[in-house]
Amino acid sequence: MKILVLNCGSSSIKYRLFDIGIEAELLAKGLLERIGLEKSELTHHVTNKEKLKIVKPIPDHQDGIFLILETLKHPEHGVIKDITEIEAVGHRVVNGGEKFKNSVQIDAEVKEGIERCIELAPLHNPANLKGILSMEAILPNVPQVATFDTSFHQTMPPHAYLYPLPYEYYEKYRIRRYGYHGTSHLFVAEKACRYLGKNYKSSNIITCHLGNGSSMAAVKNGKSVDTSMGFTPVEGLMMGTRTGDVDVGVLLYIAEKENLSIKDTNNLFNKQSGICGISGISYDMRDVEMAAAQGVERAELALEMYAYRVKKYIGAYAAAMGGVDLIIFTGGIGENDFETRKRILQNMEFLGVEFDAVRNDGILGREAILTKPGSKVIAMVMPTNEELVIAIDTYNILKKADFKF
Repeated sequence: MKILVLNCGSSSIKYRLFDIGIEAELLAKGLLERIGLEKSELTHHVTNKEKLKIVKPIPDHQDGIFLILETLKHPEHGVIKDITEIEAVGHRVVNGGEKFKNSVQIDAEVKEGIERCIELAPLHNPANLKGILSMEAILPNVPQVATFDTSFHQTMPPHAYLYPLPYEYYEKYRIRRYGYHGTSHLFVAEKACRYLGKNYKSSNIITCHLGNGSSMAAVKNGKSVDTSMGFTPVEGLMMGTRTGDVDVGVLLYIAEKENLSIKDTNNLFNKQSGICGISGISYDMRDVEMAAAQGVERAELALEMYAYRVKKYIGAYAAAMGGVDLIIFTGGIGENDFETRKRILQNMEFLGVEFDAVRNDGILGREAILTKPGSKVIAMVMPTNEELVIAIDTYNILKKADFKF
């Protein structure tokens, strides 16, 4: 079954085409960027072939999806002969609120539900919905499935997801912790347990999805019981350009002192802070590490702050779950930045983490154990694959199967 997976952003579309049969085979992948600008750019890649780049004006998401489909059947770089070979489409949707606790086949009611959640994710859900409607217009008879970033975290208990605000705001405006990156947290937790021969349903796991956007989750006996991102993705860890946890009084104080509008304040905390704001150099950890190696103090400070906050969450989640068996690193930083992993995992013997610096050094984007043999708590790298989860959820829902990734 050929399944197209779409992750639609406000001005971009990330895509993967899978063929799921005995195994799940990735046929092609790509990224369309700068939708709405004169020079939109599509980068398309098929295994064992050179990357294809197309630069042309793409005014909207529907035209973007047309281009993707045309590229998938390109005479030289394509992998299908006709778009009718695509039997299903899976979509990443950022926020499903409390309504969507699992992936679902898309119908009118689901589209209405996604639309109702736009106010909870105004930067993401509109683009996700555009992708669904565009695909519906192009291939009206092809079934579609939505997988929600928030679904995995819907198992959190009320004491973890509620904020200490007047309860009426939860009732009136649905203000609560939703959490994000749920598909990634689920994937790496389950796959790491299989890799290690552990029982996922009886393990205490801390998953660290570290990238430009970063979040952590406490997974107890196969269920998310807490996560660092909250009502929005700005809460929690220090990130590339987001503050993460910060005293709300700071927000009010700066807004008053600088005479900032709500929009300006949102921009400050979402796009000008984090690693970039502290270092004054970049949101890219590689640039900051290079500057720190050259003696730039603010770059070193940014790295220390980032690792310190991850370490604090590990301690907090170990306490919340009554212990931890497994700590997993994933995402662009988690999978590839062994210096940051070292900063986080050093001096954690008190928790049962016997970190192995030699094993850690040089580990880039592959499964690897980072602790010494006999360590009470295992720390490891597990690359994520959110698109594969979406493809398999799509397959299982439509086929009423139980295919495992």
